[in-house]
Amino acid sequence: MRNRLKELRARDGYNQTQLAKKAGISRQTISLIERNDFMPSILTAVKIARIFNENVESIFIFEEEEL
Repeated sequence: MRNRLKELRARDGYNQTQLAKKAGISRQTISLIERNDFMPSILTAVKIARIFNENVESIFIFEEEEL
């Protein structure tokens, strides 16, 4: 799975700490997600999607072989 989290943060002017506070998770978790070292729970993915006013699927992109 790849994601557009860093791109969306830059677009909306959030640093990792700000996004983490809005999502109710740690800054370290944001960093891990951005590096594709951690897959967020569905709840966390939905929270992040709502912050950016995007669909979950437009932020977290699964490769065909992963499905």
